[in-house]
Amino acid sequence: MICAALAAGPVRAEDPAIATFAEETEAAGFAHSFTGEWEFMVGGGTAVFDCSGDGRPDVFAAGGTAPGQMFRNDSETGGALRLTPVESGLEQEAVSGAYPIDIDGDGVIDVALLRVGPDRLMRGLGECRFEDASAAWGFDGLDLWSTAFAATWEAGQDWPTLAVGTYIDRAQEAFPWGNCTPNHLYRPAGGGGFAAPLPLEPGFCALSILFTDWDRQGTPDLRVSNDREYYKGGQEQLWRIEPGQPPVAFTEADGWQRLRIWGMGIAQEDITFDGFPEFYLTSMADNKLQTLAEVPAEGAPKPRYRDVALKAGVTAHRPYTGDDLRPSTAWHAQFGDVNNDGLSDLFVVKGNVWEMPDFAQADPNNLLLQRADGTFLESGDRAGVASMRQGRGGALADLNMDGWLDMVVINRNEPAQVWRNMGADAGADAGRWVQVALEMPGPNRQAVGAWIEVKLADGLVQQREVTIGGGHVGGVLGWHHFGLGTAETTEVRVRWPDGTVGPWQALAADAFWTLAPGAEPVRRE
Repeated sequence: MICAALAAGPVRAEDPAIATFAEETEAAGFAHSFTGEWEFMVGGGTAVFDCSGDGRPDVFAAGGTAPGQMFRNDSETGGALRLTPVESGLEQEAVSGAYPIDIDGDGVIDVALLRVGPDRLMRGLGECRFEDASAAWGFDGLDLWSTAFAATWEAGQDWPTLAVGTYIDRAQEAFPWGNCTPNHLYRPAGGGGFAAPLPLEPGFCALSILFTDWDRQGTPDLRVSNDREYYKGGQEQLWRIEPGQPPVAFTEADGWQRLRIWGMGIAQEDITFDGFPEFYLTSMADNKLQTLAEVPAEGAPKPRYRDVALKAGVTAHRPYTGDDLRPSTAWHAQFGDVNNDGLSDLFVVKGNVWEMPDFAQADPNNLLLQRADGTFLESGDRAGVASMRQGRGGALADLNMDGWLDMVVINRNEPAQVWRNMGADAGADAGRWVQVALEMPGPNRQAVGAWIEVKLADGLVQQREVTIGGGHVGGVLGWHHFGLGTAETTEVRVRWPDGTVGPWQALAADAFWTLAPGAEPVRRE
């Protein structure tokens, strides 16, 4: 049904229940702004993860010319949001974004800081404290303008492979036009830490990158979304990353199709329930929703995609409320089930680049709710999240641990915002959910590269890859949230990164569960 809708065009479907949000920025104590002019017109990400060890997701916000800020999550379960600023060691300037990742496999989350200048890997010490471990880990952060990040664990490696996307070469006399710097791949060195960075050339001013097992062959490739404003002759990119082999760019001979957009962010989710992810690519005026053009009965698909954004109703190319009808500018994007009906919705952060007169200045964030036929309904204004501030980064995460995804947005030269999800009026038996965390022994503790499969009430199976990367200079690491609609129980299994497949395990709804290979699920009390 869903695949047919995207293939043949939208069909009539009952509109989904609208989740309503209450802005609690001031009451929560979330006082922060991402500031700066030219070198911070892009960036402004947030890293959401548990740094205190209490299971609740905490929030780090990049600062640009202001110091970054860590906020400990002191929200009570089901209650009002409370984000307390704490001294963490991450209070550094020139930070454009940040991603949480357990680099050294010690069970404490570290942070990769992207900067206009040398990037830094910050080792987690517990209790939301961090120290610079770049030198100890052999990480050469270079002196570039970093704007994208992704990570994976290649087969047989004890350390992750990191990818860092970069923007404009600030040293060139012809700055900024046509002077994009190379992206870089950091692979593990023998004995621990990282080898010298390997340039991925050519670079076309990346603003989002993501390791993705798009073809379900077990080896993630690196997808790169580029800002066409500053490159010459470039396009979107896909790099084949094979263990022990040099990276190789996919070409038209491989099935890769030339695409040029003002690429800002990547969001990935299997919304057609065929086991392969779709990709939402944010841009200026023309956002894309890509689905595989053909899925063969046997063997691997080729990376040929067709754009179904118009049919699905997610072009989001102009403001949907207010008097400004000029084209929109989209940045961070993330899929998540905000109304807990079992279908992934789409959250998009909007904001003019820098007083660009041809694009909307009053540009509200989007909250697109998925219908049963695979089309989407814009609900940002009715949900209460249609902020007109100059948005950049963002996150969906259950901050108060009540099963409903809350919302964080980082704005440029304006205060950041946070909204509490107050739920959706869909009946007393609806709005159920389950959240799972994966734990593995060894270096890849959060099972990056695994696929989580969740059975829904209508017989469909939601499949989601565990990734680090994508979005716009920020990401979420921790609990994986799935809406279940009216189901009181569900079954979940995990395809672990090494290819082994766990059994289907029954889980009660409205609960947090930890899953590990060969073990019974553990419920968080």
